[in-house]
Amino acid sequence: MPLALLALAIGAFGIGTTEFVITGLLPEVAGDFGVSIATAGFLVTGCALGVMFGAPLMTVLGTRVPRKRMLMVLMGLFIVGNLLSAVAPTFAVMLIGRVVASLAHGAFFGIGSVVAADLVASDKKAGAIATMFTGLTVANVVGVPLGTLVGQNVGWHVTFALVAALGVVGLVGIARLVSEMPRAEGVRLRHELAAFKNAQVLLAMTMTVLGFGGVFAAITYIAPMMTHVAGFADGSGTWLLVLLGLGMVGGNLVGGKYADRALMPMLYASLGALAVVLALFPLTAHHKVLAALTIALIGALGFATVPPLQKRVLDQAHGAPTLASAVNIGAFNLGNALSAWLGGLVIAAGFGYTAPNWVGAALAVGALLLAFVSAALERRDGVSGGLSPVLAGGAPAARQAAVQR
Repeated sequence: MPLALLALAIGAFGIGTTEFVITGLLPEVAGDFGVSIATAGFLVTGCALGVMFGAPLMTVLGTRVPRKRMLMVLMGLFIVGNLLSAVAPTFAVMLIGRVVASLAHGAFFGIGSVVAADLVASDKKAGAIATMFTGLTVANVVGVPLGTLVGQNVGWHVTFALVAALGVVGLVGIARLVSEMPRAEGVRLRHELAAFKNAQVLLAMTMTVLGFGGVFAAITYIAPMMTHVAGFADGSGTWLLVLLGLGMVGGNLVGGKYADRALMPMLYASLGALAVVLALFPLTAHHKVLAALTIALIGALGFATVPPLQKRVLDQAHGAPTLASAVNIGAFNLGNALSAWLGGLVIAAGFGYTAPNWVGAALAVGALLLAFVSAALERRDGVSGGLSPVLAGGAPAARQAAVQR
């Protein structure tokens, strides 16, 4: 794999740390600001919505900017947002900081996915995307647990200051390791937008919303679930997040490897198994060992869907993938926001801290059903290899022919 993928992984590490560390610090943040756990969950929802809306916005703004320069701008925005969270005197200011930082997230992974895929041969694209996302998953093994430990013992303000420093490291890595890349020529915004006329692109994005939403339904409220239901001590959140992160790393790498071989079967297996594990979590959450094992499995199965879902979108939007790729990152976070909101609703309704897992299981089943629908439509249309015309009515004929090949 090219060394430039390491730079992308470094940036992904910082972004992953700030996105997931809040799940282990919800009780501390809620206590300091005097809000409920459900209200503190808006720090997850707000961040996810920022990614969802920031992904297309920042990508469109960056269409005339070389990709390397745009990645550096995005990391700068990420740094500013985390510094704002670090010094936040009120809950509202912290929420604003989270949203500002999240604006960089979707475009970074969207543009980064395209760059990563362009660096390797066609049969290694999912693996290259997985390599970049490894930074995100490793953040859950190293960055998130350390950030949680610091936040619980020193203060969450310090955690976000350190995350901002991670952003600086990512910025330097991109500046040093990613070569200058000119912006794509011959692709106009209308060509990028035309990709959304393709039903398969929209189906893939909806699968992303529902499938990854199932994961966040469980992990958003993992801290109160493990302390109030499983009976773990307050300080146990750190090593439980390590288990979650290890599962994510393994699942991401396996998903990238097998998505290059059999993309749709990989989706069937991972989404189906995820739905089963989430449905069982309300039972296993009452036993410490089983709860810990379930957390690792959710991380593995959830991130096993990431490379195939992202590659699915890149394949279907082959002629103009940048905006579609970024919007799909937003779709991951729309799923996060939807599930965090629904999870908060069922907790507030008195169904208990394990109830969000049933929400997650239902979302994962919905994604699995859409995967079967997508494959059936593909067979009906007689399209082989997962590529369908996406730019009808907007792209040049040569670009349409390239997509059809």
